[in-house]
Amino acid sequence: MVLAAAHRDHDTANNQDTNLAAFCQRCHMLHDRDEHQRRRWRTLFQRKAMGDLFQGPYPVAWRHSSTPPGH
Repeated sequence: MVLAAAHRDHDTANNQDTNLAAFCQRCHMLHDRDEHQRRRWRTLFQRKAMGDLFQGPYPVAWRHSSTPPGH
């Protein structure tokens, strides 16, 4: 079994003993799950915003055909 050090408050700059915990890899991933999802959303949002800023809005993805409805 491999143990991983986890930051209880998800702040990697806070290395106080009271903020660190030793978890197995599965428990560490479960502990960080919500934080990973939050960061993923923020990264995707930032990428989309940068695309809108420099390349214009992303095109609308049509679900069932390559032409817009009504055309």
